[in-house]
Amino acid sequence: MADGEKGEALGPVDIRRILSLLPHRYPMLLVDRVESMVKDTSIHAVKAVTMNEPFFQGHFPGRPIMPGVLIVEALAQAGGILAIESLGLAGSGKLVYFMGIDGVKFRKPVEPGHLLDLHVTILQAKRTICKFEGRAMLGDQLATECQFTAMIADPPSD
Repeated sequence: MADGEKGEALGPVDIRRILSLLPHRYPMLLVDRVESMVKDTSIHAVKAVTMNEPFFQGHFPGRPIMPGVLIVEALAQAGGILAIESLGLAGSGKLVYFMGIDGVKFRKPVEPGHLLDLHVTILQAKRTICKFEGRAMLGDQLATECQFTAMIADPPSD
């Protein structure tokens, strides 16, 4: 991680800063705000789940539930923000790619109107590979938990 900045606390971070750190855009941007972040350590981000989400049209009509893979993607995006900030790579064009997901458990459905708290901790970090632990919370209730690995790399060439 970046030298001399270990443990630096940041936050809150608004959507403008998030857009400068992640390449994702609507409808795939799944982080609305960062409440707090400690470089090289952890992040607490938020996704406000609304009925306007495009996936609710088909998942499921009459009983809208956020797809589990999108909850995991939201956790990964929060992890990406943490990695880019921790490594001092903002504005570099580097991307954070999923490499693996382990131990995913879905405990509680996420529905329109929920505020999904995304808690991600770095378990291990090397030069270009990070391993994270993520928990998506609905208040004090666990909705989803997992571990995931990501690689920081240049975008693919054209």
